[in-house]
Amino acid sequence: MTSTSTGQPGKPGQPGQPGEPGKPEQSGQPVRSVRAAGRRPARLSALSPLLRLLILTQLAFNIGFFAVLPFLSEHLAQSVGMAGWLVGFVLGLRTFSQQGLFVVGGALADRYGIRPVVLAGCVLRIAGFGWLAFAERTWAVIGAVLLIGFAAALFSPAVESEVARQAVEWEAAGGGDRTRVLALFTVAGQAGAFVGPLLGALLLAVDFRTACLTGAGVFVLVLAGHARLLPQRVPGRTQVQVEGGARLLLRNRRFLALCCAYGAYLLAYNQLYLALPAEVERAAGSQAPLAWLFALSSLLVVTAQLPVTRWAGERLTPRGSMVAGLALVAVGFALVGLARPAGWTGTGGLVPAAGFVVLLTLGQMLVAPVARAWVPDLAEEGRLGLYTGALSSVSGLIVLAGSSATGLLLDTGLPVAAPWLALAAVPVVAVAVLPRRGH
Repeated sequence: MTSTSTGQPGKPGQPGQPGEPGKPEQSGQPVRSVRAAGRRPARLSALSPLLRLLILTQLAFNIGFFAVLPFLSEHLAQSVGMAGWLVGFVLGLRTFSQQGLFVVGGALADRYGIRPVVLAGCVLRIAGFGWLAFAERTWAVIGAVLLIGFAAALFSPAVESEVARQAVEWEAAGGGDRTRVLALFTVAGQAGAFVGPLLGALLLAVDFRTACLTGAGVFVLVLAGHARLLPQRVPGRTQVQVEGGARLLLRNRRFLALCCAYGAYLLAYNQLYLALPAEVERAAGSQAPLAWLFALSSLLVVTAQLPVTRWAGERLTPRGSMVAGLALVAVGFALVGLARPAGWTGTGGLVPAAGFVVLLTLGQMLVAPVARAWVPDLAEEGRLGLYTGALSSVSGLIVLAGSSATGLLLDTGLPVAAPWLALAAVPVVAVAVLPRRGH
């Protein structure tokens, strides 16, 4: 393992000394000793105060974010009067300013520590939501949306990288598999993504401005809490110069392989928003059932993520968990593809789509926490923020490029099963490019 703080396991090819606490020998096989030593689940109350703060931060971030963003496109089209192409452009800018710049936020967290980066991100998010609440011209909307996206590009990789680093320390101390901590982080984020739109829908009964100002208020509370509780300097986290990090990253073939595999998985997962709506429209005659399918996915993650992670951690290597998850995703696509020639409609026609959502979500539970738990083993000393951000940025670029190809595939008039069976190949490709060793 690559060390991210004193007392953590050593880098691949540079094993720690036998018998040294927290530094298991590398043997070319996934390390299982710590996993075997700690079987208890990662409950929030059992974690350190810093981990609890960061996990609850993820919950609050997503509540504030999803109280506003799901309703943005309709606001821009109906209230601001933007053309459809311009609405798409604005939403694309938000995605780019967020996902595409994660690597910048991660590098800044490595250089200056997580506290100033997280606080700056909260300030920008408050300003962005406040600006969006009153923005009525195109340039103002674009400025507000860019602020909102860049805010997340600052605080998200800082928080995620520190959660991963703390999870490694928790594992080394005998607390249990680090993946369980990352799973708890995922559950918190998904719970926020579930509660946020419900809150936003209630606030829209007043108006969109109220939803924006409430979202800003959530981040005011987050800012105040972190200004008070987040340490000035997190013990064990070293600060490094930004220069040279990108060169090391681009030479790290195992990490780039993980990025490509994770990007292919995200491209497959993104079909919840591209291929699935088209299938639901075909089967039901409208997209109304989509809300129920999305709710099903969120509830599955909230209720089953921790048990699934615990089960996988006791039986599978990290790579094995990702392979199993990707296989489930592939089966989900194949299920719809094989059912499509029958042309079922109505409630029965939605059964393959529901099966796809369930299998895709189960695959997500096996893949996402493990991928993020793997990053500390591949990152250079002191560069965990950069690598965490790069995982999102590189994967986001793959999704951006692949989504255009997917849209073309769905519109080419191929036999009805062909697009879904072709999409089933995407997670298979991800398996092929995964690094060969776990942690």
